[in-house]
Amino acid sequence: MHGLDNRAIAFGLFTLFTFLLTPECAKALDNVTLITDFGYNGRHAYFFVAIEKGYYKDADLDVKVVRGQGSVDAIRQVGANNAIVGFADAGSLVLARGNDQIPVKLVSIVYAKPPQAVFCREDSGIKQPKDLEGASIANPAGGATVDMFPVYAGSDSLPGLLAGNRVPCVGQFTVGEPLLRMQAAPAKLVRFAFADAGVSFYGNGLIATDSTIATKADIVRRFVAATIRGMKDAFANPEEAGRIMNKYHPAIDIAVAEGETKAVAELAQVKGGELGLIDPARIEETINVVNSVFKLKAPVAVNDVYAPGFVSK
Repeated sequence: MHGLDNRAIAFGLFTLFTFLLTPECAKALDNVTLITDFGYNGRHAYFFVAIEKGYYKDADLDVKVVRGQGSVDAIRQVGANNAIVGFADAGSLVLARGNDQIPVKLVSIVYAKPPQAVFCREDSGIKQPKDLEGASIANPAGGATVDMFPVYAGSDSLPGLLAGNRVPCVGQFTVGEPLLRMQAAPAKLVRFAFADAGVSFYGNGLIATDSTIATKADIVRRFVAATIRGMKDAFANPEEAGRIMNKYHPAIDIAVAEGETKAVAELAQVKGGELGLIDPARIEETINVVNSVFKLKAPVAVNDVYAPGFVSK
């Protein structure tokens, strides 16, 4: 009987040690809330690819994605510590630093090329950029796409305005083009993208507060690395990314999400550049463009806008 008790104790200890050594128990996952620039859209598919394929979990992260109401909202929510990381426009971040002193920086870039564009109905007769002079252009609520930078990255009402022929043109990000074209059909659209005109400044990227960068650098680094894994997979297989996005948010059409993922890939992938890596010279260029359009209350330096070291070369 005594031997049986010893065997039972030994088995119990073995079971306990096996339980404690399982990955789930060996290390608790760090909770991370990510706020988007605007709602849930196909352009955000790579975040959900990283969730679906366990890339965040592999990085010991439990990521929750919440919907933002524009880049300004995302910056403010991150600045108020309502989200650890956010996805927001670099130009809006420059404005937030210069005018509101919100202590938020870019840690990785996603839209390495300008995403801003103006889309016009082909039947409006607007065929080339000079035809835009005097044209009525609908902007996102509170936005400034036509003035170079959007305060909001999108608006649910814009496709309807264009589709209903209530305005000939709308200001919109190129990543919104698939949905815009679908909703405007059978009308054809003409695109005037800032990037096509040779303009060079940063668009959206991943952001965090100065405090988070200083005290939770490892969490930010792991989040950025896992997100880039999701981006690489999404860009390699946009159709799969579209299906994954639709799985998490069924209201988003698979084909639209696929198209938006392709559009993100077009903005994110720069020849000879590492995905997600921030170039300080491009940050300076972005600040200069903002300064040429907006009056800032306080000067903004390159080091105010981005934090290096969060993307592996």
